[in-house]
Amino acid sequence: MSAFSVPAIAVLGAAIAYRQWRTAQNKLKLDLFEKRFAVYDAARRLLASVLTSGKVRDEEMFKCFVATREAKWLLSDQVAHYLDKVLRHRLLELQALDAELEGVPVGPDRSANVKKQTEIKNWLGLQFDALDENFAPYLRLTH
Repeated sequence: MSAFSVPAIAVLGAAIAYRQWRTAQNKLKLDLFEKRFAVYDAARRLLASVLTSGKVRDEEMFKCFVATREAKWLLSDQVAHYLDKVLRHRLLELQALDAELEGVPVGPDRSANVKKQTEIKNWLGLQFDALDENFAPYLRLTH
């Protein structure tokens, strides 16, 4: 009986160790998912805010880009570049155009400004799908 109990205890110990390892792996996946989703959600919320109000508010943009600064470590260089260089650049451009519009009388300059703002807002409207495409590989909880 004692000859059988030693291997049984060893097998049971190995099974418990394996399950603990799997639990730790799943916890890591969940932790990464939560951090990555926070970055995605911050960008999505900023886009929604701009598209509903038509304006890029400084405090909302600051909150978003503080939250998305982790992208370069949590996600790929491609996603970090998209957030920091592409999306941020367009939002700053829209903000600058909006600031320039104040005090511009009705005329060709004002019309050109409004047209450029409309183009940027239309582009921003398409970025929900672009966000999904960029983040999809990192927000999957596969086993």
